[in-house]
Amino acid sequence: MAPATLTTGTAVAVRLDHVHKSFGRPGHGGPAVPVLDDITLDVRQGEFVCLLGASGCGKSTLLNLVAGLDTPTSGSIEVPGGRPALMFQDHALFPWLTAGRNIELALRLRGVPRPERRAEAERLLDLVRLGGAYDKRVHELSGGMRQRVALARALAQDSRVLLMDEPFAALDAITRDVLHHELARIWAETQLSVLFVTHNVREAVRLGERVVLLSSRPGRVAREWTVGLPQPRRIEDPAVADLSVEITEELRGEIRRHGRN
Repeated sequence: MAPATLTTGTAVAVRLDHVHKSFGRPGHGGPAVPVLDDITLDVRQGEFVCLLGASGCGKSTLLNLVAGLDTPTSGSIEVPGGRPALMFQDHALFPWLTAGRNIELALRLRGVPRPERRAEAERLLDLVRLGGAYDKRVHELSGGMRQRVALARALAQDSRVLLMDEPFAALDAITRDVLHHELARIWAETQLSVLFVTHNVREAVRLGERVVLLSSRPGRVAREWTVGLPQPRRIEDPAVADLSVEITEELRGEIRRHGRN
């Protein structure tokens, strides 16, 4: 794959403005527990942003807010291009449907006419390098193949914003590396705006144009890094490793600060 030509624009794809989120404690009579505190963050059109932080810092909560699955306690969230597509850690494919039919379901919900669905599902399977897998059942697919189908289904929603919640965390290292490469290729081809949640520092540096570190409990934007490295990158590249060490030190500092609170 040739180095990606970045065409990140100045227009905003996702905007979070002073977002707070707290959860109550039913039956305990105590105060609401803050999970996210004063999050202000923009994702530009065509930008790949990785959201990084320790477990429990509110990364998935933030993604759910952007997806519209929950509402902030205060502050505002704007997604000018319409509802984002969302991909989870679990593939969430329907096991009684084939790979192609899983994708067609998303096309049907989008209003694509029935005669056009199969051709579009096959095009998306080709995009994720699963050509010929239309009639495969879920149990016939490996973990990596299932995540490719899940990605194709997310792309079938035809959103310009893709939200990804640790989609490769359950995969083995080799499969994860292959899918990193494929995701970078697809992003370069489609120029989607991607907000990718992970707790893996090297994964964030491997994929993102920008890495945003959240503090621990409640989550705040602690620091950001611009990753000025051309794609394709490798997880073992010296430049990826060097930046990963720097970010890891910041992450450890946030964890230590939380431990003293």
